[in-house]
Amino acid sequence: MTQEVLEVVAAAIVREGRLLVVSKQAAPEVFYVPGGKPDPGEAPLETLYRELDEELGVRPLEPRFLADVEAVAALEGVPMRMSLYGARLAQVPRPAAELAHLRWITGHEDDIRIAPAVRDHVLPMLWQGRLTES
Repeated sequence: MTQEVLEVVAAAIVREGRLLVVSKQAAPEVFYVPGGKPDPGEAPLETLYRELDEELGVRPLEPRFLADVEAVAALEGVPMRMSLYGARLAQVPRPAAELAHLRWITGHEDDIRIAPAVRDHVLPMLWQGRLTES
């Protein structure tokens, strides 16, 4: 029996060379890029807009597809495929809904636990200059 892949849509938001990461109240020690699972029949961009509004009270500006990332989901421990979009923000993000914390990171911090998809895929994109500033 093959394990079902968790599908998520997320945003890579960068300001002053730092990546926006968030953690959930259920696991406040694990940080990942904001986003979430699509509702049935929901297109990826619809998911991105809904999740960023629910989690951070913001609307992405000019979202653009960056990559499909495959990794193990940090909280669920199952295979995950993340559709990653780069986006800018007009508003200041504030944690809402199920979020516990919000941080801007370079990826070189030693006091933070980063989800595998962010650590192995998104942060290297940041370091290579492949993510747009918001």
